[in-house]
Amino acid sequence: MTGTWDFVLDFIYISIILAIATVFKTRIPILNKLIIPTSMIAGFIGLLLGEELLGIIPFDQDMLGNLVYHLMAIGFIALSLKERNMENTPGVMNAGMLIVTGYVLQGIIGFGLFLLLVETIYPDFFPGIGLLLPLGFGQGPGQAFSIGTQWQELGVTGGGNLGLTIAGIGFIWATLVGIIFMNLLAKRYRTASKSKQDTTHDKLVEKMEPDEIPLGDAIDKLTFQVALIGTIYFITYITIYGLSDLLSPIGAFGETLGQLLIGFHFIIGSLYAVLFRIILNKLKNRGFKLEHTPNNYLLQRIAGFSFDYMIAAAITAISIYALQDYLLPVVIITTAGGLITILFFVWIIPRVYPEDVLPNILGFYGMQTGTISTGMALVKAVDPKFRSNTTDNLVMGSGTALLFGFPLLLILNIPVVGYVQNQPIMYVYTMLALIIYFAALLGGILWRTRKKNKIRS
Repeated sequence: MTGTWDFVLDFIYISIILAIATVFKTRIPILNKLIIPTSMIAGFIGLLLGEELLGIIPFDQDMLGNLVYHLMAIGFIALSLKERNMENTPGVMNAGMLIVTGYVLQGIIGFGLFLLLVETIYPDFFPGIGLLLPLGFGQGPGQAFSIGTQWQELGVTGGGNLGLTIAGIGFIWATLVGIIFMNLLAKRYRTASKSKQDTTHDKLVEKMEPDEIPLGDAIDKLTFQVALIGTIYFITYITIYGLSDLLSPIGAFGETLGQLLIGFHFIIGSLYAVLFRIILNKLKNRGFKLEHTPNNYLLQRIAGFSFDYMIAAAITAISIYALQDYLLPVVIITTAGGLITILFFVWIIPRVYPEDVLPNILGFYGMQTGTISTGMALVKAVDPKFRSNTTDNLVMGSGTALLFGFPLLLILNIPVVGYVQNQPIMYVYTMLALIIYFAALLGGILWRTRKKNKIRS
């Protein structure tokens, strides 16, 4: 009887700690003032109450990992199905390039430091663990856990747990360090930011049809959204496991690549969702009308639900004991990664977005160390009415970042292939690829910015 309840019980436990965290966030003054997601508070409550510390709630770590894995894909598919009108295309393109440039810089720092540690202190460690820094900091616990788990399947000890831990530390950088960072920057940029408060920027517009949510219907509108997400996720499932089966006869390289594809399920699901949205819009323009269409409001709520539960489950799933061997390396790369991320955005943002420097620095920093929600929370503290262009840059830039970030996904595969096939030269290729990629992205951003400034002048 207990076995049939295992998954449901873990879901119930996460629900309970989310409810407790919501009360704490509302009622405790210090938590109410802190820029910290409620789901993150819930995760640390779960970690405290879990079996490794107080032992009050019997969480199943493997089950939590599966929950994180699937909720991440559901959230990304829901967001990708949304329809948006985007007018500020050049700024959004710059934002996408800037987001990926931050990822690659974190990859250089994390991978470079781990290479140094492997050559000096920890010869038995896998250098590719350093690449969990951009995944955990920039992409959040879901992707860090997903990729780390796939590496674990290929022989990397503790990969999934390390990804979760780095992501958890990233949240601390995004919130606690972010608050200190925000107050220091505010003294420098507050005057300039206020002078731009009345400037009108292009806003993100989401289409809502007047009759988009029919009242009397054979199927509930929310049910249809969930069914649509489930259908796309099923196609994703067929794709990743079908490709994995096709690649397996190739040998070790094929098996490694197939395993990594399973870790990138959320990206493949997002691409299918975007493709569906494009086809649907073309059919709509030709006069074809479906009985139901994807609803932006409901899709956003589904994504919010998925990411809240995902973050809470991800932090709860961190294993304290499994971190003992990796504690010093993780502290080194996360500290270096956090500091360099701050310096990079303080340097680059005034060159790319001179009109709204303060909110953009905080927004990009918060997103590149936590999630888009922590980035938006920091922005709200200095731009409460969201009059700057930061919201457009973060939300829509995240979409275009997928285009510019695709080579990074390929680079992530190189070190683990070298590890499985015992070819250390692959680590050198990885570092060279990251440096060249970073230089190309940074050069492209600066060139586009100079070109834009010349046109204005």
